[in-house]
Amino acid sequence: MSGFTSTFVSKTLNASHSEEDTRSRILKVALGLFADKGYDGTTTKDLAKKAKVAEGTLFRYFPNKKAILVEVATQGWIEILTDLLTELSEMGNYKAVHQVMRRRVLRMQENNDLLKVCFIEAQFHPELREKIQSEVIIKMTDVAEAFFETAMEKGIYRQMNPKIVAQVFLGMFAIAGFSSDTIISPEGSPKALQEMAEGIADIFLHGVLA
Repeated sequence: MSGFTSTFVSKTLNASHSEEDTRSRILKVALGLFADKGYDGTTTKDLAKKAKVAEGTLFRYFPNKKAILVEVATQGWIEILTDLLTELSEMGNYKAVHQVMRRRVLRMQENNDLLKVCFIEAQFHPELREKIQSEVIIKMTDVAEAFFETAMEKGIYRQMNPKIVAQVFLGMFAIAGFSSDTIISPEGSPKALQEMAEGIADIFLHGVLA
């Protein structure tokens, strides 16, 4: 490779990395601001100032502020989906739901800002709800459904509609994660979170009847 070509490739790669870093920084800043001030309370000027870029630079990466909101939420939930896939694939046995639930709830505490943005802003932005539904919730449900269906085929779980079981499972950990006694409360202790996760797993596996 000639010196000219090597320099050109190096500059191109550096520029690509720099652009990706800028895009990621904008999204990270946007998540914090949307969670703190709300979508309507955050201006593109606020975003640009906090991300340390020119306001016009925002629109090189995103067509408008709404696109930033949708990307922030979708990207965050895709990361949660990836973590869940990993958890399910590494589960030691089909009865170790409490381990997965505990790690998921503890992890969700780290995603406080994301949960705030999604639960609050999704009420006012149909495109955000639709994107999360199509890109994340359907895929999460499909993965969980396949997991529980396999467990039923092996005789570990009783025969039921695996899709409904998957929806209940995902719904329980999502609601627990956003509970006012855990995620939103900064006083939520790891012990309280663990007890909640284990309680949810117990109810999920055994029900509540004596």
